[in-house]
Amino acid sequence: MSKHKLRKDGTRRGGPEDLVVATNPKSSFAESVKSIKTNVTFSSVEKDLKTILITSPESGDGKSFLAANLATAFAQDGKRVLIVDGDMRKGRQHEIFGMENDKMAGYSNYILRFKDTGDMGMMAFIKPEIYVKPTQIANVYLLPAGPTPPNPLELISSENNRKLLNSFREQYDIVIIDCPPALGLSDALVMSKYTDVNIVTVTNAKTKIDQLEEVKKNFEKVNSKISGVVINKAKVGGGYYSSYYADEYYSDLNND
Repeated sequence: MSKHKLRKDGTRRGGPEDLVVATNPKSSFAESVKSIKTNVTFSSVEKDLKTILITSPESGDGKSFLAANLATAFAQDGKRVLIVDGDMRKGRQHEIFGMENDKMAGYSNYILRFKDTGDMGMMAFIKPEIYVKPTQIANVYLLPAGPTPPNPLELISSENNRKLLNSFREQYDIVIIDCPPALGLSDALVMSKYTDVNIVTVTNAKTKIDQLEEVKKNFEKVNSKISGVVINKAKVGGGYYSSYYADEYYSDLNND
């Protein structure tokens, strides 16, 4: 019997079993995530790759699952990785890593704390370890979403958030931001101003091409672009895997 609990809406909660790259490193899925990591790295050779945004058209496309496993893959290469749970409405990274979502010390609180202190020179008094916690995966750290604020979009659009994310660039080799779905919400679009790579996760046989096209247009409206698309839950050889396609490849598909 699965150890996973169900939410009130009947969907499955995550858990450490979702960390496939760590628990089953030889699986087809783990190998595909490692391939995605390599492709992301090589697609960004002309700039300093630090921050990776992961979103999806809709909920249930596996963006949080991918973010946690991609972080693990980078950490296995010796990188110091931070996962920022930027989904302040339905964040689940703490569930995947089997940790608490501290309602007094999460991402939303941390941004507000920067607002309280103002100058980044006061950072020493903020004590990052209150907010950022080590996970059971070596070199992977998690900043859970924290409590849901009344104004998530205003919060992530703030100067305080920009300063906070810039500080993470100095402290970690890789920062992965798990954002809410991009259709119907603008959080990922706003956050793309601070990131080097923007990945959209879609679900095989579920996501419609017009949904992906709408996401692409939304990014373009804010002068951002999709760096790559991950097709999740593609079944090959009896197992499930994910594939990464650069934006140029996606454009070719869209023009066919």
